[in-house]
Amino acid sequence: MNTKYFDLINQTFYFPQEEFTLNKDNQLQFHNIDLMKLVEQYGTPLKFTYLPQISTNIRKAKEWFRNAMEKSDYEGKYFYCYCTKSSHFEYVMNEAFKNNIHIETSAAFDVNIVEKLLESGKINRNTYVICNGFKRDQYISNIAKLINGGHSRTIPIIDNYEELDLLQEQIQGKFKIGIRIASEEEPKFEFYTSRLGIGYKNIVPFYRKTIQENKNLELKMLHFFINTGIRDTSYYWNELAKCLKVYVSLKKECPTLDSLNIGGGFPIKNSLAFEYDYQYMIDEIINQIKIACEEAEVDVPHIYTEFGSFTVGESAGAIYKVLYQKQQNDREKWNMIDSSFITTLPDTWAINKRFIMLAINRWNDQYERVLLGGLTCDSDDYYNSEQNLNAIYLPKYNKEKPLYIGFFNTGAYQETIGGYGGLHHCLIPQPKHILIDRDENGFLATEVFSEMQQADDVLKILGYDVEKK
Repeated sequence: MNTKYFDLINQTFYFPQEEFTLNKDNQLQFHNIDLMKLVEQYGTPLKFTYLPQISTNIRKAKEWFRNAMEKSDYEGKYFYCYCTKSSHFEYVMNEAFKNNIHIETSAAFDVNIVEKLLESGKINRNTYVICNGFKRDQYISNIAKLINGGHSRTIPIIDNYEELDLLQEQIQGKFKIGIRIASEEEPKFEFYTSRLGIGYKNIVPFYRKTIQENKNLELKMLHFFINTGIRDTSYYWNELAKCLKVYVSLKKECPTLDSLNIGGGFPIKNSLAFEYDYQYMIDEIINQIKIACEEAEVDVPHIYTEFGSFTVGESAGAIYKVLYQKQQNDREKWNMIDSSFITTLPDTWAINKRFIMLAINRWNDQYERVLLGGLTCDSDDYYNSEQNLNAIYLPKYNKEKPLYIGFFNTGAYQETIGGYGGLHHCLIPQPKHILIDRDENGFLATEVFSEMQQADDVLKILGYDVEKK
């Protein structure tokens, strides 16, 4: 009978896959990284980031857009921007900006990061800085400082009418701007129109009234993004069509408008059964833009994207040890991990997000259905089948044979939402985090980015003077 954990995975999914294989000891490998060796060297709980995957995904997207533009004889250019809010860490930036890309900011301190990147030579004066988000006070000042300092490729995206006046008060001379469309959300949303941007019908009148005769403003970009991301649905195509109507109407009156920013929203792999035809979606987007512009007899725009999760999400993972199993009733077994889902993978708790979850070892053992629980005393600290559609099956718990499990493609948002370096629910410590890279010969190198949080670190944040013990 096929009762082993390997049999379960093999008969449920196509396995092995590009990034997931087994070694000779039937232990899981991720991008040919021996995960049990990481456990033996660094212990658990453990966060890790595989840096080369960041560059791999950037190169893939660039190739897909290049292919689409060649197929359509599209005359515009493509610009890949990294959305910093997905992960602000320097190691992410250092890897991402090896690939001749641009940057999108969301808040004031992002611009301070841009300044650091400029100082270190990671980006230069040719790098576009797209400034998104609701802007006031410090954010406005930081943008103005960047532009006044000579970074002419800084483009603040106007989110509301007052923002333009605030920017002009601090920016000296002429500068480029974009306008964000307030897209209409999917019917299932609690609100009808995005809180960000300016309504479809108001953009052309806003241009005529405020921008058209202003010699200090150069409208360069129209920005479009919807919360559901780039998906092959009637909703997405309908919103894109409405965006293109605004673009061609605006282009006919504004000769400086030459760019369309379609935002982020590429999904990342959250299951071994994940399927998404990236090339088809990009082909169709480029085709739709070209058709709309040809019918309106206007030049096609340059295309900008702001991929965040897609850039960094698939580069990271988390490894936990199953500490104990609790049989709570006739059919519910709780495997307790040595950390907390709320603190280390907060999206599993906050928005019921799915990640790929697999056993690291014991693939030749029989499996059982379980629930996964975290260490906190919070009833919501769990990752289970009801939240995540599919039942969780893992090798049977055996006190004498430790079981390790991994969550993969966790690289976007989890550290910042979880409060890296700060306090965590029930004071569960932040795990050790390591960085993994490969040299030009393909050899792996690992280094500790941060050690596991200690009691003294937490007590200092709480205001206790640990030296007065």
